[in-house]
Amino acid sequence: MKAKTAEKKLAMTLGDNKDRQTVILDEPIIRGSHSIDEVQIRTPKAGELRGLSLSNLLQLDVDTLKVLLPRITAPAITEMEIDNLAPADLVQLSSKVISFLVPAEKQDSLIA
Repeated sequence: MKAKTAEKKLAMTLGDNKDRQTVILDEPIIRGSHSIDEVQIRTPKAGELRGLSLSNLLQLDVDTLKVLLPRITAPAITEMEIDNLAPADLVQLSSKVISFLVPAEKQDSLIA
């Protein structure tokens, strides 16, 4: 089972690029009868950051993330779904957001 998960992660990574990353959730989001076990997150554009504090994003403020994540995820996850995420999944998504906001030369100091 772990080998299958590793293969899936490798396949997702190959499709990723600097502007779009895939997060495989530890605990899937249940939406009706559908299970979402991976979420793509893309680099936010300036308009998607409207009304948000960049310093709050860099501090991983959950309320700020709840506004931004629905704007930049596919499938778009809702605020209620974000409220119900496992903490590890929220951290995974948050770290991707941070990596998009930090200049490339500073990203070596980030936890992936």
